[in-house]
Amino acid sequence: MTKPTVLMMGAYPDWDMPALEAAYDIVKYWEAPDKSALLKQYGSKVRAIATRGDLGTDKSVIDQLPNLEMIGCFGVGTDGIDRTATRPRGIKIANTPDVLTEDVADLALALMLAVARQIPQGDVFTRQGLWAKNNLGLVTRMNGKRCGIVGLGRIGKAIAARAEAFHMPVSYYGRNKQDAAGCKYFNSLTDLARESDFLVAILPGGADTAKMINSDVFDALGPDGFFVNVARGTVVDEPALLDALETKKIKGAALDVYWNEPNIDPRFLTLDNVVLHPHNGSGTVETRRAMGQLVRDNLAAHFSGRPLLTPVD
Repeated sequence: MTKPTVLMMGAYPDWDMPALEAAYDIVKYWEAPDKSALLKQYGSKVRAIATRGDLGTDKSVIDQLPNLEMIGCFGVGTDGIDRTATRPRGIKIANTPDVLTEDVADLALALMLAVARQIPQGDVFTRQGLWAKNNLGLVTRMNGKRCGIVGLGRIGKAIAARAEAFHMPVSYYGRNKQDAAGCKYFNSLTDLARESDFLVAILPGGADTAKMINSDVFDALGPDGFFVNVARGTVVDEPALLDALETKKIKGAALDVYWNEPNIDPRFLTLDNVVLHPHNGSGTVETRRAMGQLVRDNLAAHFSGRPLLTPVD
């Protein structure tokens, strides 16, 4: 039996490749020196795409795959997949939710602690032998502070549960009020920021949320507030964030995502009130294995005529 042809937009972990190559004819888009020639050669054969959340798939590629049936995304965010190209053709999309929820929530709390307690600075201070000459200085407590969450989805709820363990009152902003015990709802993002000591972004990317967190939000968060982003770089007006950090409009920020990843704005590198992390919220061995398995399970379900396990509307 002929194996289905799957176009892979970028590399998956080594442990995923043997199973994928055993089940499918894999076309490695990222390795092709002439990608246009690759699509001309294999385009009509491709029935599925395997991509990653950071890569997506744009319309120019999708339009050259006349027999494309589905796209499997290694990651939760599917904002990089051009839906104007997929929807009219009924191309199915699957992502990898749930399996990465706990790791991303863990990182959000780690970033909150890192920026408030100045853990990176403390590491440098100790390594450089400065401790023998002076103390690090006082930092900010996290316990009991107010946590505002922008986007109370699966990961937002997991962050809320962890914040509550730190005795933090939790509030949230979202499109709709939810049945979220113990969490106060705000229908205004600036009002949420005004009532938060830590403002944590964990909402989807895309046109609907682009630059949602802007200078007005940072004004409301104020000079004692911290901003944490484990969502997408696009949800923030990045020049406004840089201005807020440089002018001390806010106390600090901890970021896992940025515009123009991985070539982030060099202004971030000069600031001592921001913790920088390289978009690795799901980056544990355990979760990445589970993500790869879920992509494979969705591909297998599709090609056996079964419903996708984790379809994206």
